[in-house]
Amino acid sequence: MSKPDKRALSSAARLYAVQALFQMEAAGQSADRVMGEFRNFRIGADDEEGHHPEADDKLFSRIVDDAVTWQSRIDQATDRGLVAKWPIDRIDPVLRALFRAAGAELATPVTPPKVVISEYVRLAEAFFPNGREPKFVNAVLDHVARGLRPEAFGDTAG
Repeated sequence: MSKPDKRALSSAARLYAVQALFQMEAAGQSADRVMGEFRNFRIGADDEEGHHPEADDKLFSRIVDDAVTWQSRIDQATDRGLVAKWPIDRIDPVLRALFRAAGAELATPVTPPKVVISEYVRLAEAFFPNGREPKFVNAVLDHVARGLRPEAFGDTAG
C-alpha cells in the first residue's frame, strides 16, 4: 500500500479550509459545526458528486481555528494589501475566505511564506480559472506575508 502524498493532503486541507471558512460566513455557522460537517461528509467521503480527496486533518483544523482566532489581525493585514476603497469586507466572499485561510498560515511560522503564497495562488486559479484573481491574490498575499512575517524576507520593518 502506498503512502499518501503529503503535498496532496496539504493542498486538499487548504481547499477544504477555504470552503469551510466560506460556508461559516455564508451560513452563519460555527467553526465546530462546519469542521464536523466537513469531517463527516466531505473529507475522504463518496457522494453523488464523486470522491472527495483525503486531507491533512491537523492542517485543516489549524487553518480554520487560526483563521477564527486571528481573524481581526488577518483582516487588518489583508486590508493593508488591498486598495483603500476595497477593504476586505467588500471583496468577493470566496477571496475573503481564501485570504483568511492564507493569513492563518502566514500568522504562524510553520510553513514558509512563499509556499503558502504559491499554494493559495493555485487555489485562486482553481476558483477563478479565467480571471485576474490569481495575480491579485499573489500581490495581496505577498504584502500580507511581508507584514506578518518580515523576517522570512529579510525585511527589518514589519
